[in-house]
Amino acid sequence: MARIHSTAIVDPGAELGENVEIGPYCVIGPHVKIGAGARLMAHVFMDGWTTLGAGCTVFPFASLGTQTQDLKYKGGVSRVEIGERTTIREYVTVNAATADGDVTRVGSHCHIMAYAHIAHDCRVGDEVIMANCATLAGHILVEDQALIGGLCGVHQFVRIGRLSIIGGCSKVTQDVPPFMMADGHPLGIHGLNSVGLKRRGVGEEAQRLLKNAYRVLYREGLSTSQALERLESETGQAPEIHELVEFVRHSNRGIVR
Repeated sequence: MARIHSTAIVDPGAELGENVEIGPYCVIGPHVKIGAGARLMAHVFMDGWTTLGAGCTVFPFASLGTQTQDLKYKGGVSRVEIGERTTIREYVTVNAATADGDVTRVGSHCHIMAYAHIAHDCRVGDEVIMANCATLAGHILVEDQALIGGLCGVHQFVRIGRLSIIGGCSKVTQDVPPFMMADGHPLGIHGLNSVGLKRRGVGEEAQRLLKNAYRVLYREGLSTSQALERLESETGQAPEIHELVEFVRHSNRGIVR
């Protein structure tokens, strides 16, 4: 049974799972679905066709599922979906998608820190960390286990690869390849995300291959197509290298150099 504070306003149409806790002064709209065991601390606003997964924790003054800020919005049903056991800190905003039937999606086991913003049509993977005031414009893809530093601004349509890390206060206008460490003004790639790779249990041989891939892509003066050809010829079907090569090959905005 849900526990709802007497000052909270929960529309009768909202769907609440078992043991949901809704704290003081929260406002929950009619199309919201909240999974079992989720906790909304206080002053949380949820509206639109928004689904919050089981076991999530939402801190005060977060706003989830509100209308897109995209001026192309013409009405219709657009959604927000947030996975299980994701933590959403104070003043985070997650906007609905722009077009009828589309969705803004945040994965499971993410940690979205205070004042972060996730705009319309973004797709954020599992176990992603966004530090304070990190900001995603529309249509951004953030792959699993990426880390975006505080006060980062990420341009629309950019892709951020799996297990990459972006230093705080960065301006990100091109794709950040998986496993890499990006930082600086202008933004550049400064080696592997070695700490993240170790923490996630990536093996020593895979790390060795990735270090070589970094040198080929960024230190040997090759064009992108030349670097990709060399990586494929030298490393065969190593899964991490294949993932890196495919990410770079399908980059529409170009990769951070």
